[in-house]
Amino acid sequence: MACRVWISAVGLITEDTARDFEVFAKDNNVQGATLVLDSPGGAVHAALQLGRAIRGFDMTTTVGKTIVLPSDDGVPRAELSPDTSCESMCAFLLLGGTRRYVPPEAHVLVHMIWLGDRAEHAQEASYTARELGLVQRDIGRIARYTVEMGGGIELLETALRVPPWEPLYALGPDEIHRLRLTTLDRLFDGDIGPVAAQPAPRATPAFAPSDALATVAATRGGND
Repeated sequence: MACRVWISAVGLITEDTARDFEVFAKDNNVQGATLVLDSPGGAVHAALQLGRAIRGFDMTTTVGKTIVLPSDDGVPRAELSPDTSCESMCAFLLLGGTRRYVPPEAHVLVHMIWLGDRAEHAQEASYTARELGLVQRDIGRIARYTVEMGGGIELLETALRVPPWEPLYALGPDEIHRLRLTTLDRLFDGDIGPVAAQPAPRATPAFAPSDALATVAATRGGND
């Protein structure tokens, strides 16, 4: 039986994310593994730290959603769907992969970084000079990381054109390729798409509790 193996990372990136992933990596073999992202983004520092950890493990990153399927024989089953989003700092986390794949059905959306507790009322809020300095420092860190990971610096420029009071900007297929968010023509030997037309892949999930990535699951899929 041929198997497809991936790790699903779902949910908000918080300050605990990188630490939770480190714990997960100690208990699971993540070297060279495929990491499937489904995240609205989150904390800047945690995303950059996690991105560097992903690169250190020589992982492949992609955008997708793991869907657990019903099973009549007691064997856990799942399929990988590309119809999901990677938003805000998730786009930069995607760059952490040594190899990267964004399927055509997936959505990568960006906007400028902001002070998290004032993002919803950014225009009405007041800011100290120190807080503005912190934002500038973080922009510099993201720029350095983007270049370090081999991404196009235009990714950051594009994000900085979209203030938090406007809808997130969805990158088009040409932009995704130009910014080097995708470097592969396909994820597996076959498509990333749902395998409903084929025998459902078998899955053996392993979960790591986290407030940052709500689900970190090692999923094994294969066709009989």
